[in-house]
Amino acid sequence: MLDLIIKNASCYIDKDLKDQDIAIKSGKIIKIGKIESEAKEIFDAKDLTVLPGCIDTQTHFREPGSTDTEDLHSGSRAAIAGGITSVFEMPNTNPPTSNKIEFQKKLDLAKNRMYCNYAFYFGATADNANELADLKNLEGCCGIKLFAGSSTGNLLVADEKDIEKVFQSSSKVVAVHSEDEEILNKNKKLIKDGDVHSHPIWRSDECAISSTRRIVKIAERYKKKAHILHITTKQEIDFLSQHKGNITFEITPQHLTIFAPDCYNKLGTYAQMNPPIRDKSHYDRLWYGVKNNFNDTIGSDHAPHLKKNKEKNYPNSPSGMPGVQTLVPVMLNHVNDGKLSLEQFMNFVCENPVKIFGIKNKGFIKEGFDADFTIVDMNKKIVIKNENIESKCGWSPFDGFEFKGAPVSTIVGGQIKMKEGKILGKPEGKPLVF
Repeated sequence: MLDLIIKNASCYIDKDLKDQDIAIKSGKIIKIGKIESEAKEIFDAKDLTVLPGCIDTQTHFREPGSTDTEDLHSGSRAAIAGGITSVFEMPNTNPPTSNKIEFQKKLDLAKNRMYCNYAFYFGATADNANELADLKNLEGCCGIKLFAGSSTGNLLVADEKDIEKVFQSSSKVVAVHSEDEEILNKNKKLIKDGDVHSHPIWRSDECAISSTRRIVKIAERYKKKAHILHITTKQEIDFLSQHKGNITFEITPQHLTIFAPDCYNKLGTYAQMNPPIRDKSHYDRLWYGVKNNFNDTIGSDHAPHLKKNKEKNYPNSPSGMPGVQTLVPVMLNHVNDGKLSLEQFMNFVCENPVKIFGIKNKGFIKEGFDADFTIVDMNKKIVIKNENIESKCGWSPFDGFEFKGAPVSTIVGGQIKMKEGKILGKPEGKPLVF
């Protein structure tokens, strides 16, 4: 007896949509085709599209340290509410996840508390090179996170020789927050009190490209893998398109959806993030990067803060916005608008994360693979509303936006965890295997 059969679906298999049934037992896909067997549960997916489980490779769930804003449980609810079946979570917590003791604590905190599957980044510091050299077999570790410029938290490795040390010692992909700390400090005089429009002037495009050039130079010298997070500038798109191979990079849905100065006029400090939302010339070039498949992943950089903090006077307002729940509808809307294909979206959130980070048994609808699915209705229109946001922060920069294309069910390990917006069952997510 099977556990679950997904019937009458249009399934994304081998880069194409195919009408197939999917048979699931013990959390695995055991057969794809016409299935007549008995099952405990039948999911009728008529008029729906079944995608491999989407992976968000950049989230901040704030635990330990700021659990009033988010924790692993609430963050995972937001993930499955948005059709995300697996997340990579960041180490800039308090205390930071930058040694094996803190890493194990995070795995313990996640057990039976997270609805989605998960992996954690190990934070690089100026003096933990020995630990970074020995992460190959660390359970649930997706990579090393390096902050080359200061952002939220205190995990900063700004000095070039320390950055070199991190890459030299790295035993996993190094994911980089790429801003130049020296330029950030020099530009501080450009911050205008109370004026969030000065955010992209302070954290300038020069600050981003200068850091990215340095990171690529170092990674290439040591023949190590670098994954540059949340790329925001036209200069970086042009530069990184010439440096593929061991260098991969991410763009966020928000940098592909809103731009300056409109976003600051409308959202004020709610649009504040690092690196910043920039003007339309950068936005257009990011789309050029997407169209030409220069970028490798789309990650939300889900970075929630409470409203009372976001509403502080700039620059006392923290940088970051939630996004794990909106990544899929935002990007499906762009697919419906013809700005990218469904195949490209699947590359960015399924196939490339698996390839770059070496995740086992995820990212594809294949026999023997894990039964993680994002089931979407490409014709469904939804309006994002703050009151429907599962994150503890209770807001979204896309509040009031209408999107066409939405997740209607999330299946993790063969269990239906979200259906029509309702979260079901217990949190039984597992650490990803690499």
